[in-house]
Amino acid sequence: MQAQNWMSQEVIAVDEDTPVIKVIQTLEENRIRHLPVMSKGKLVGMISDQDIREVSPSKATTMSAQELYYLLAQMTAKDVMKRNPITIRPDQTMEVAAVKMLEHRVTGIPVITEKGELVGIVSQGDVFRVLISITGIYQGSAQFAFNLEDRPGSIKEVADVIREEEGQIVSILSTSDTADEGYRHVFIRIMKLPEERLERMIEKLNKQFMLLSVIKDPLKDI
Repeated sequence: MQAQNWMSQEVIAVDEDTPVIKVIQTLEENRIRHLPVMSKGKLVGMISDQDIREVSPSKATTMSAQELYYLLAQMTAKDVMKRNPITIRPDQTMEVAAVKMLEHRVTGIPVITEKGELVGIVSQGDVFRVLISITGIYQGSAQFAFNLEDRPGSIKEVADVIREEEGQIVSILSTSDTADEGYRHVFIRIMKLPEERLERMIEKLNKQFMLLSVIKDPLKDI
């Protein structure tokens, strides 16, 4: 899952000499949280709504409205932007984007080519879209969680039982981070089945494997 397939391509950016007042208007009018800052066609910084809040005077200030406006009017994008922003290339994966966002505590990453051209931006919302896609939650109705031995063939054994009951698998996810040593937590989502067949499948799975949970119709109350 490369960034170029999930990024927002219609990027709104500002020049480094753009007044902060205009930056605020751009963020609000377009309902966005991040603005790449450009200079001579190259990315030189990033501004987030948090950056704007940090430079905005506190409500407790004794300054007059005229003084506040004058203060902001003197500031430009380069005065509030974060320089040398974290970036990602179009051919890098969304997993890398998510790791960079987590490790550097940012909520948006510009996507630039090797030549330094700005071609997109990856936001938290884009990462959420990837999560929804790989889990298949919009397509599947029930998810099974298993504690399986971390050995070749353990997931196939579960999948074979699901197929015996004509279950159609939508997604398979696994992690060892939350499991004991030598085991994996495996999450399998399937397409909707008649309730009788689903209950029969659950009974079989529960007898043959360590079935941790079954979550049915997760989007029912949303």
